[in-house]
Amino acid sequence: MEVFVYGTLTEPERVASIVDAFVFVGAAVLDGCHPVAGRYPTLAPGGQTAGRLLRTDEIDALDAYEGVDEGLYVRVSTARTDGGTVAVYVGDPDALDAEEAVEWPGSGPFAERVRRYFERHPVVVRPEHS
Repeated sequence: MEVFVYGTLTEPERVASIVDAFVFVGAAVLDGCHPVAGRYPTLAPGGQTAGRLLRTDEIDALDAYEGVDEGLYVRVSTARTDGGTVAVYVGDPDALDAEEAVEWPGSGPFAERVRRYFERHPVVVRPEHS
């Protein structure tokens, strides 16, 4: 599975401490969300985020690292501009003490609002080929 990473998971040493096998596919840009600093980085609607594409089959280990079961991050899928899909982790801005106010549109739990946003807005990952 490919994952768009934009924070601590862009660091090879960090990824190696979480999964046994991985490869960075290359640089990429997430169109439709911008980065927000906090205790850990997260995303907010609109703008762009620079990052990397990470390929690994150990998605359960990444979910555990990102605190998906605890509600810290939610994993969503979005399209690649050159075909296929990519997973993206979006952190709960309240749980991460985000440095700016982040409002995901709609009502309901955080994860549902993020999933709806990704489904209804043009959020795509654009690989950057050298």
